Amino acid sequence: MEMRVSPKVKRLAAGAARAPLAYQSGFGNTFSTEAVKGALPVGQNSPQRPPLGLYAEVLSGTAFTAPRAENLSVWLYKLRPSAMHPPYRRMSNGLIRSGPFDEVETPPARLRWSPLPIPSKPTDFLDGLVTVAGSGDPASLAGVAVHVYRANRSMTDRYFWCADGELMIVPQQGALSLFTELGKLEVAPGEIALVPRGMKFKVEVAGPSRGYVCENYGAHFRLPELGPIGAQGLAQKRDFLAPVAAFEDTERRCEVVLKFQGRLWAAEYPHSPLDVVAWHGNYAPFKYDTARFMAVNTVTFDHPDPSIFTVLTSPSGLPGVANCDFVIFPPRWMVAEHTFRPPWFHRNAMSELMGLVKGVYDAKAEGFLPGGISIHNAFQGHGPDLATWEKASAATLAPQKLENTLAFMWESRFVFRPTKHALAARERQKDYERCWDGFRKFFG
Repeated sequence: MEMRVSPKVKRLAAGAARAPLAYQSGFGNTFSTEAVKGALPVGQNSPQRPPLGLYAEVLSGTAFTAPRAENLSVWLYKLRPSAMHPPYRRMSNGLIRSGPFDEVETPPARLRWSPLPIPSKPTDFLDGLVTVAGSGDPASLAGVAVHVYRANRSMTDRYFWCADGELMIVPQQGALSLFTELGKLEVAPGEIALVPRGMKFKVEVAGPSRGYVCENYGAHFRLPELGPIGAQGLAQKRDFLAPVAAFEDTERRCEVVLKFQGRLWAAEYPHSPLDVVAWHGNYAPFKYDTARFMAVNTVTFDHPDPSIFTVLTSPSGLPGVANCDFVIFPPRWMVAEHTFRPPWFHRNAMSELMGLVKGVYDAKAEGFLPGGISIHNAFQGHGPDLATWEKASAATLAPQKLENTLAFMWESRFVFRPTKHALAARERQKDYERCWDGFRKFFG
């Protein structure tokens, strides 16, 4: 069948791709955007002949019958239908793993890793992915997988999409440019991005880059309820930024890689899949600058629960118990009186996987490095190491500003089950649990 692409679209494609990067603001908003004027239909979604010779297609992020407040979809106006591609073929998973994460026993231990090195050979975002741990199973639509990416090369004629879960990306070193079907996002350390499940994208880097990825199999991440905090505080809707429409009109061979039911598959397309000229809807990628998070903290005494630092949550079927919470520990003032200010010793029914973007985490004086990871699974006792405890127990309790720090946590109702590769990695700190040696008994 002969393509019905308007000459106007072809003429403006390069100019649209070079336009200054712009964003639309608001979490969960319904947006309308077009890279070429007149590309969006007026008054309906699927006219008999869409404008400019484009094809109308809907991408549904939820079931058609999901409640209106939770329904997610986006109408795309494309150079070609997404159905127009050759069959996918099975390819190696590399170091990517998915649920049920049963290739090795999960030890009842506190675990920590130093930063995984960025490869010296040319490696793009996809080739540099390593799964550290996870829970649940994409087939059951519950749980998460946590990966580390390492890259020093852009994905030029290579694209990726994940049918198993949405992808939250947390850069730690080096900025990323994400070119998605709906447009571009530039994401630097200190910011996060989220690419919806089922959406194609590629990652461009300017140099050595590393960071974290949470693949969420469960309910979509959303803003948490604020309860007694009220309408203000934590992450604000207006600070989440979605892209404006941008597209590629390239007709050369490229590789499109798909993650489906825990396996990687690839197909060779004769054209770029990023060919959406216009779109409208509320199923969109976004970015968020954690510096805009309005932290809430104690102004009297005691260290509050870390749940007050929740940016986004993926709820489970049990009220108040998350499939996954994304929690940050940003720069902030500490003013509590008569109080041990770092996080207290605790055993948690939820499981915690932490990363560090920059600086020092206030519960660990040393050993937890930017780019590193720690896992404290259900009911495993943890808290400040000996050096932190000694310093905090004797500190003068003047107001203190925690600066140049950004730690984060993915907390889940499910246990984080490390992969075989992660447990055997040279970067695993096998002496991590020794950081709690040396606490003396003072009673009596």
